[in-house]
Amino acid sequence: MKKVIVLVTMIVGVAFSANAQDKMMKESSSTISLEQTPGEFTQKQITVKEGTYVFEISNNGVGHDVGFVLVEKGKDVSKPENHIQTAYVTKAVATGTKQASKPTKLSKGEYVYFCPLNPTSTDNTLVVK
Repeated sequence: MKKVIVLVTMIVGVAFSANAQDKMMKESSSTISLEQTPGEFTQKQITVKEGTYVFEISNNGVGHDVGFVLVEKGKDVSKPENHIQTAYVTKAVATGTKQASKPTKLSKGEYVYFCPLNPTSTDNTLVVK
C-alpha cells in the first residue's frame, strides 16, 4: 500500500511540476508579430530587449504556406544547423492565418530572419539590445 501511495504522489508531483514550468514559460515570454506578403516581410527591422520571445507569423495574401527562419547575423543562412530551431513556426502558415513559434531566448546581438517558402530576402534584421 505504501508503494501505491508513493507512486501516486510522484505522478501528481511530476504532472504539477510540468504544468508549472509550461505556465512559467508562457508568462515570461513576449510576442513578436511579423506579417508576410508576397515576397517580403512588412517589417524589415525590429529592435527588442534581451529576453524570451514567441514569434507570431501571419500570412497576408501570399497564396501558399509560409514559414519563418531566424539565424544569428554572420552565419550561413543556407545551413539548417545555423537556424534557431525554436523560432520555427510549429506549423506552416496558410494564407489568411497565423502561427507561432516556441519560446525562444534571444541574447544581445543581431539576427536575420527570412522565409524560404515565400521566398523573402535575407536582409531583414532583428537587433537585440
